[in-house]
Amino acid sequence: MVEQPSAPPTTTSPPPSTTTIPSTKKAPSSLPSPFNLTSSSPTPMTLISQGAEAHLYKTTFLHTSLPTALKIRPSKPWRHSTLDKRLTRARLLAEARVLVKCRREGVPVPAVYAMDWEGGWMASEWIEGVGSVKEGILRWEKDSRDDSRDGDGDGDEQLKGLLGRIGSIVGRLHTAGIVHGDLTTSNMMLQSSPSPSSSSSPLSGKVILIDFGLATQTVSEEDRAVDLYVLERAFGSTHPRREHLFGQVLAAYEGSYKGAKATLRKLEEVRMRGRKKSMLG
Repeated sequence: MVEQPSAPPTTTSPPPSTTTIPSTKKAPSSLPSPFNLTSSSPTPMTLISQGAEAHLYKTTFLHTSLPTALKIRPSKPWRHSTLDKRLTRARLLAEARVLVKCRREGVPVPAVYAMDWEGGWMASEWIEGVGSVKEGILRWEKDSRDDSRDGDGDGDEQLKGLLGRIGSIVGRLHTAGIVHGDLTTSNMMLQSSPSPSSSSSPLSGKVILIDFGLATQTVSEEDRAVDLYVLERAFGSTHPRREHLFGQVLAAYEGSYKGAKATLRKLEEVRMRGRKKSMLG
């Protein structure tokens, strides 16, 4: 009697584990606690923006009652791994140092909660409010048109007040020896007061500067003038109907920064170069 070979035992592979995050867009790379997405109860994360250099998420830090902005610099697979780590570390440290110095010098910026250059992330204060200055101005312009107040009356006075606050803050920034590198109304937030009124204007609120990824510490008049020029051009292109009011920014800047006269003279030179470049294409 020939013994038949027994059939090999069958094994059932467990289904692959999955992790669900609120956003349908690309998830960040693996992070240490408290942002570890592979844990049984991951920290809720919502993708706010995704650029070539960084991804920005809204989440919480240490406690669910503390909303946090989480900025992640993903690794670049096309770059040498050692160089990539060095650049990520240098950029995260530079941004964190600038933010800490701004807070120390009284410039309104988000507070830094934590960072990890190995993981490529930095957690900072989430600014609650009506949104960016750009969104506030666009909303105010729409309300002005709806109310037939799109002129030089009280409505423009509100905008002048906001532009004055912006100029004063940029002056404080430059007094601290820092240039932002990307001053636009999209990189300024309007933080609402603890008890906002239902009749608050879209232009009300404390102006907070954000996104210091291109910021540097410098004492160069040229760099400060370019900072103002970038803001001037960005304001004119984003809010062309209010471009004539930009002088309010420069007037407040001059009142906030002692070295403003030299910077504004340099700004004229930068404008001339910009116009010449535009003419030559």
